[in-house]
Amino acid sequence: MILDKFRLDGKTAVVTGGTKGIGKAIAIALAEAGADIAVVSRSPQPNIEKVILGLGRGYMHHAADLAEREQTRNVIPAIVKRMGDVDILVNNAGIIRRSPAAEHSEGDWDSTLETDLTAPFILCQAAGRIMLKKGKGKIINIASVLAFQGGINVTAYASAKHGVVGLTKAFANDWASKGINVNALAPSFFTTELTEAIQKDPERSQSITARTPAGRWGTPDDIAAAAVFLASPASDYVHGVVLPVDGGWLAW
Repeated sequence: MILDKFRLDGKTAVVTGGTKGIGKAIAIALAEAGADIAVVSRSPQPNIEKVILGLGRGYMHHAADLAEREQTRNVIPAIVKRMGDVDILVNNAGIIRRSPAAEHSEGDWDSTLETDLTAPFILCQAAGRIMLKKGKGKIINIASVLAFQGGINVTAYASAKHGVVGLTKAFANDWASKGINVNALAPSFFTTELTEAIQKDPERSQSITARTPAGRWGTPDDIAAAAVFLASPASDYVHGVVLPVDGGWLAW
């Protein structure tokens, strides 16, 4: 049956930034599809633990600040020690710093690139080494429609997301023949904490709604099913793809 190809029973999924927003929605969706979940964030969030345990899935939280490289390096070993394996990795955690390009500080550049690009690189490598031994695995990086555009006042973020696309394709090229799928999702403007500043700007918020063919902002649940597809056997012949989940933003 075709729906069986979307099942994740017996799999262990790691979701960074999985306690809120897009990451939380993805973690819950993967659990609903059958996976045990390891969430990585700076602090735990009891509500998601309750939901995932309520689904009968295994759950753990690993505390880490992915702007700190040593903490990033410890993520996968710590999860494997407790959960036993990693079958799916979702690199979702990210930060954004807003300022005009001429005023964008080196500090904001460094912290954004470390969290949004270097951390996914390190985690892809660490999880990938485990997956290579098994000859199978799924990696999903969260890019952005700004991986195709420059954005406004988000110099480091847009640069990092362009890098995430390159990272995704580079790892896909190396690992496709080894049974590992590396793909990315590119959301547009979603109602999460990351976009609070824009949501609170009535003029900018309305302009985004008007420019989106679907006529609304995305919600975290809009991206969850796409993540399940890329994490499941249904996507076994999908490699190096950057899938926009954008209400038609890039088609405009």
